[in-house]
Amino acid sequence: MESTEKLTDTNAILAYLYETFPLCFIAEGETKPLKIGLFQDLAERLADDSKVSKTQLRIALRRYTSSWRYLKGVKAGAQRIDLDGTPCGELEQEHIDHAQSTLKESQEKAKAKRVAKAAAAKSEGQAAKANKKPAKKPAAKRAKPAPKPVKEQAPEVILTPAVLNELKQNQRVNVKLGKTPVAGVILDIKKEDVQVQLDSGLTVKVRIEHIML
Repeated sequence: MESTEKLTDTNAILAYLYETFPLCFIAEGETKPLKIGLFQDLAERLADDSKVSKTQLRIALRRYTSSWRYLKGVKAGAQRIDLDGTPCGELEQEHIDHAQSTLKESQEKAKAKRVAKAAAAKSEGQAAKANKKPAKKPAAKRAKPAPKPVKEQAPEVILTPAVLNELKQNQRVNVKLGKTPVAGVILDIKKEDVQVQLDSGLTVKVRIEHIML
């Protein structure tokens, strides 16, 4: 009997769309701009599919079209496509300008966030080190128990982009599929393509720029 369990995780829904509509939703590499009104086509095509809801489809579609690789694909000369990969006309200049503006803004925000996190982690580490008190020496006549050491707060883990020639098989990495990186293990490396088995069990092949350490 076919499973009727609903998919609720956005990454899982995207993986389902990659598998169901491979000519429209591209899992790795350069993407193609989608047809205006594609959500309606998608909702109608999956109307009888119990695995996904319209709400979850809308969220997954929004994540796909706001990703950097999608925004980079919205450029002059590119053709919009429908669910079957059929061209639906060239992009209008205002849509290209909007995509490039959104991409630039998103990249600047990401950079600022990384800088702020690094500064906060450094500040917390320095504060914890400064507040750490030395253990008191026991009195000559009466021994006193040494005070408990002050635990330093561990700095926040910051993910950094991976370097291709430093990666190897069976290495633990994080794959940037959306806003939240997903942990996994490297299975194979071919040129700039890295095959990773996610902790969820799903195997994906991504470019090196989507690998974080």
